[in-house]
Amino acid sequence: MHTLHEIFVAPFAYEFMQRGLAAAVLLGVSGGLIGVLLVLRRLALMGDAVAHSLLPGIGLAYLVLGSSPLALFAGALFAGLLASIGSWLVTWLTRVKEEAAFAALFIVFFGAGIALVSAAGSRINLSHFLFGNVLGVTTDDLWLCAAASSLTVATFLLLYRSLVLESFDPVFYRATGGRGTLLHFGVLVLTVANLVAALQAMGVVLALGLFIVPAVSAYLWTDRLGVLLALSVGAALVGAVVGLLVSFHVGIASGASIVLVLGAWFLVSAVASPRYGMVTKLIRVAREGRGVLHTPE
Repeated sequence: MHTLHEIFVAPFAYEFMQRGLAAAVLLGVSGGLIGVLLVLRRLALMGDAVAHSLLPGIGLAYLVLGSSPLALFAGALFAGLLASIGSWLVTWLTRVKEEAAFAALFIVFFGAGIALVSAAGSRINLSHFLFGNVLGVTTDDLWLCAAASSLTVATFLLLYRSLVLESFDPVFYRATGGRGTLLHFGVLVLTVANLVAALQAMGVVLALGLFIVPAVSAYLWTDRLGVLLALSVGAALVGAVVGLLVSFHVGIASGASIVLVLGAWFLVSAVASPRYGMVTKLIRVAREGRGVLHTPE
């Protein structure tokens, strides 16, 4: 029988778990903030497309520049920004809508990434970039996480009012002189930076889960933006730390473990939220149904 100390404290005696914890905390803060923006602006699926489009940049950087974190970061950042800019140009210059442009480019970029990896054969093994590997989090990775998190927090502090207005009422924001297109592109750049920083711990496939799932869960509990941001960041932090512990004890990929923990909280929120949960909705529908049945003619 394991003690609480052995379950919750002892794993963090290892240096790799300490680095993983630091990365989880940094990414939890920035991911919780970014996720709320993506959910409110209905960009969650576009964020997923951006995440998958990072793969060819990683593969190309690995083959040309080597396996250093800085090289992989540069390659992934280039690919993510290229996909974002490309989708914007396609939307601006053709009749294709933004989500369709993202979807098309995501498929092309992801296919190119798989082609690069398969062509390289045994020279390149990017499985931990696909699924996450807390054992591989290095000091350089932590610096990337710290830079992405600091940039995200600073952006929220400096542009909070603009971000809120553009998210809830983009027409009014533009009418008052706001640069909606520039702000929209800035959000995509922040998303790309955070996704790249999360690659080592979370993986390309699951990195966006640390951003979207806490925000969606928090969205079920409150209508106030300040509370929404706090709940999203809190859920991301707790889910990341608990996910790391589950990964350590069970022996599964850290990215998958974190997303599964966050997914469990989302299910609880979807079912039990006192205002927007399924149970509350069913009770309300049942009461309204009885009211209709008992209304006198």
